[in-house]
Amino acid sequence: MDRSTLILSILLTLTGSTTTFISPVLAGTFDTEFDITWGDGRGKVLNNGELLTLSLDRASGSGFQSKKEYLFGKIDMQLKLVPGNSAGTVTAYYLKSKGDTWDEIDFEFLGNLTGDPYVMHTNVYTQGKGDREQQFNLWFDPTADFHTYSVLWNPHHIVFLVDGIAIRQFKNLEHRGIQYPKLQPMRLYSSLWNADQWATRGGLVKTDWSNAPFTASYRNFRADACVSFAGKSSCPASSPRWFTQKLDLTAEDKMRAVQSKFMVYNYCTDSKRFPQGFPKECSIH
Repeated sequence: MDRSTLILSILLTLTGSTTTFISPVLAGTFDTEFDITWGDGRGKVLNNGELLTLSLDRASGSGFQSKKEYLFGKIDMQLKLVPGNSAGTVTAYYLKSKGDTWDEIDFEFLGNLTGDPYVMHTNVYTQGKGDREQQFNLWFDPTADFHTYSVLWNPHHIVFLVDGIAIRQFKNLEHRGIQYPKLQPMRLYSSLWNADQWATRGGLVKTDWSNAPFTASYRNFRADACVSFAGKSSCPASSPRWFTQKLDLTAEDKMRAVQSKFMVYNYCTDSKRFPQGFPKECSIH
């Protein structure tokens, strides 16, 4: 066992997992890696498994989930969001575990009127508790082309990335009494659905069904991740590269620059929502 593999083995032991090492988990086709779970034909796998589309009309939206469950990993997906007047629609892309005390790592893209910025909503749940929303205006048109949305999830932190740029970090602060998702394997899910009761300007703008069907597209899925099955995790040989990865000073500076310019909501500054005081992690840097 080489040194990096030994380090990973020790870390996984500390997080309560049993692990073995396999060849890297790389890009997979949608027909082999995912199941379309609802939508009555509105979700489609195309181009020999290289492209997946979800559609929404007045009758129904659609969604899919990964066949595999992951316990830590670097997950990448390219999305092209609903173009035109997408107000009222939500494209959700997230990792989630099972049960009533679930863990979850969320991207949600809130559609908007033509020409207005798309709002990217992020959240982290631990043991069924969320309320950690941060929202950003995307600095590009996410409907004109595909962009890469990634989650880095390891024992140190969760990082949300857009085109490789870190935009949010949720650190493991268990030593400060803050729960952190580390024991429950998660599947990757995505769905396109109507949420005009709240999504656009708090529900003031309703879905214009004359623009239906609304369609979001997906390609270039990649999971460099530990796959969990029957209580054991099998990790790719490349795991030490991301398993111990932290943000360097340059990445943290870029993240703060993105947040200062494009963040439009931060739960850690919403005093009306937390009159008894902000969540503990808000005061820890």
